[in-house]
Amino acid sequence: MAKKKATKKKATKKKATKKKASKKKSFSRRSYPAPDATGKHLVIVESPTKAKTINKYLGEDYVVMASVGHVRDLPSRNPKGIKNPVPGVDLENNFEPSYDILPDKKDTVKALKKAAKQADDVWFATDLDREGEAIAWHLAHALDVSADTAKRVVFNAITKSEIDHAFSVPRPIEEDRVNAQQARRILDRIVGYQVSPLLWKKVAGGLSAGRVQSVATRLVVEREREIDAFIPDEYWKITGLFSTDLDGAAALGDAFRKWYGEGKPRNATESTNGNGDDTGHWGHGYRTQKEQLAWLSKQLAIKAEMFELAGKAFKPDNKEQALKVAESLGFNLDHTEEEFDEKAKGPAKNLCQYLGTVNGNAPIYKIESITTKRSKSRPPAPFITSSMQQQASTRIGFTLKRTMRVAQQLYEGIDLKGARGQTGLITYMRTDSTHISGEALHSVRGFIEQQYGSDYLPAKPNFFSSSNKDAQEAHEAIRPTDPTITPESIRSRLSDEQYKLYDLIWRRFVACQMTHAQSDSTTIVIAADALGGKAKFKATGRQIVFDGFYKVSGIPGDDLIFPPLEENQQVGPMHLDPSQHFTSPPARYTEASLQKKLEEEGIGRPSTYAAIIGTIQDRKYVETLTPRDKRLMATDLGMVVTDMLAEAFPVIMDVPYTRQMESELDKIESDHHDWKQMLADFYGPFKTKLETAHETLQHAKAVQEPAPYKCEKCGADTVYRFGKNGRFLSCSQYPECKYAAPVDREGKPQQPEQTDILCPIDDQPMIKRKGRFGPFLASSNYPEVKFILKLDPKTQSVVLPKVPPMLTDFECNKCGEKLNVRDSKRGFWLSCSAFPKCRGRGKLSDLTDEQIKDMETKWLQHVKDNPQPDIKTADGRVLTDDSYIPRIAGEDAPADTESAGAA
Repeated sequence: MAKKKATKKKATKKKATKKKASKKKSFSRRSYPAPDATGKHLVIVESPTKAKTINKYLGEDYVVMASVGHVRDLPSRNPKGIKNPVPGVDLENNFEPSYDILPDKKDTVKALKKAAKQADDVWFATDLDREGEAIAWHLAHALDVSADTAKRVVFNAITKSEIDHAFSVPRPIEEDRVNAQQARRILDRIVGYQVSPLLWKKVAGGLSAGRVQSVATRLVVEREREIDAFIPDEYWKITGLFSTDLDGAAALGDAFRKWYGEGKPRNATESTNGNGDDTGHWGHGYRTQKEQLAWLSKQLAIKAEMFELAGKAFKPDNKEQALKVAESLGFNLDHTEEEFDEKAKGPAKNLCQYLGTVNGNAPIYKIESITTKRSKSRPPAPFITSSMQQQASTRIGFTLKRTMRVAQQLYEGIDLKGARGQTGLITYMRTDSTHISGEALHSVRGFIEQQYGSDYLPAKPNFFSSSNKDAQEAHEAIRPTDPTITPESIRSRLSDEQYKLYDLIWRRFVACQMTHAQSDSTTIVIAADALGGKAKFKATGRQIVFDGFYKVSGIPGDDLIFPPLEENQQVGPMHLDPSQHFTSPPARYTEASLQKKLEEEGIGRPSTYAAIIGTIQDRKYVETLTPRDKRLMATDLGMVVTDMLAEAFPVIMDVPYTRQMESELDKIESDHHDWKQMLADFYGPFKTKLETAHETLQHAKAVQEPAPYKCEKCGADTVYRFGKNGRFLSCSQYPECKYAAPVDREGKPQQPEQTDILCPIDDQPMIKRKGRFGPFLASSNYPEVKFILKLDPKTQSVVLPKVPPMLTDFECNKCGEKLNVRDSKRGFWLSCSAFPKCRGRGKLSDLTDEQIKDMETKWLQHVKDNPQPDIKTADGRVLTDDSYIPRIAGEDAPADTESAGAA
């Protein structure tokens, strides 16, 4: 099979020789273009897309080139023979940094140097934040251009007017901004390079720590423990549905219960106990709040909640009291459903639901009062980085990283074809300022008046203050560069994700300069006699009088539209629902809410939020509850590492201290503070704590926690221990008794899951296990038999064993190690043999035809030398691809996996 595949590749290669040569040439041009800059102005930006957009506005006297991000950085390792705890930082010489050209940027720097020597002058047009300033500074040093005389230009948007203005007022590179960036980079490296070895020694190899990321992890860990410690309180509500049709109320109640019971099946995430949905369920159906309000409005019915009894607030905390009051109001109990939830805590273990109707002895219900109040809603501020990320998460389901990636594309420019061509669509997306330029205000106000009319345009512009008092990126808010470029007008030129984010940004900006929305908020009180007093129900609704900025942003929420009503009007009870609820624990963080928390605490800055939250997930300290439920929870590893770091570095891991450090970095930039003195003030106490931690901290594997289970082998008590795959159950008599079992999130021992896949080594059924790198299958005799099969973490299907990579003589351009050649559905590809420490890639386009031919010949022999075993199921079928999902003993396999992936 491998031979046939290689032959096919060889034949295809001959046909595409010319194309391949052309591809190699064009790839080289994209990577590090070297145009002739003789007698011209050289402009350097970060990305090729940005270069293309800017080039549109500059004349033929300018040559625009891209550095593709940073070209210099602190070295990742020490030179041979040098033992420095923090590579690139001389801790004994006032923290003097040494920078190297990044291995994969040597050709880029070479091309830039050549162009810089040819050009009349060099302009640095990198981004306008600290990181952009630092990139400009490093470029100046790499190209031997004086930072004092360098021409630095910054612009908030890539438009002709912004570019013309920026190039008319160049400035020097701001050293204070660069020093603030250097201080952050060195500070983070000191912590990362010196605390990570502590974790290797005390927890497990391969772990890493970060100054800000570790504090972010601590926030998630502390929230997880708040949830674990929370004991809910029980409370009850009585909700009434009322009809203006007195004679038809009973029939309408029957219709409502029937309609409700025919709704979609309820699942765990839609449970009403304790999460605010105050209408019970009948049968097995479920209706959302929006569906209920729409149905009731159509039937001219009112939904109201009881809030007062005999002049006192109505707050029953037990089922007997709630049922007694409900029955006095006309509730007829038909059935009681009770259930014991052993996973719940406190009162929440005992679930109770009363199902019933309204009987003929119900008291008379009347409208006691109707209060209507006109209110105005002010449009929200235009986006800053944090609010854009939060809304993108809530409204369109984007992760923080995805939001920033797409925003970068919109900022750098999209090819709109035609007269517009390459166009930057939004202003700079890393900002915590809500300021809007005068030109932008004039433009959007003109658009609003022309598109929507003068009624939607306020007499004066709307101004907003920043919610972040420590804002250091004092730029403009995130907005469209031209409001007349509507999302719909360029829909065909944008990808789906680009369209969604641009639509969000465009609507937010246009809406922020429109008039207030006006609505009538109505509160209705319905009263009836009960238990010698008066029971009162309250219903609230809202009706939009003038949509204002809602015209663009959309009307939020779901409101009950009341039928025509009068005071003292009688209404008929169509349904009464006494329902049990429980107070809720603090909500788990999502990416958006964690980002908001970091912003509130003053941790991180607009350019760092996505990286912080992405890093703690990549390190497996935090994970989502499920692939579809994006709420974040701390892993066992995250908890152990957090406890270890909090014990060793209580000050550094403290949120207020981290906030203070951010403030110190800001003062380096704004108040000219000495950045090296700031590092010295940090490093002294840190070094002392680090030395103490190495001596005194107990290893995580030595920490035990009592478990409420008996050992299945010897009957002794068990304990929870921590291993390389997280927390597990162990016999307290270890090492005399070696019983151990994995546990679920609640700490319960998990039984081995035997599958229908046979191990090719010993022919025994393979067991589904979970390791540090995800799920896998192992022999029943594991670890004596070490053969394993990986499972796809998303689909849970078997990943068939593949021929191992073959080492070549080609060197990685990042670290100098040898490259591996691998085979895939798309053909051969080259990767660094030092992966995952180095993620360098090789390019087949850089190889000659002879080298590729020799590599293919060696690969065929490599395949023969490394035969892979057939993977079979218990009924003898051989798996042929990676689509088969193993059956678990005692479970039925999905219908579509009966023959998938097998022959």
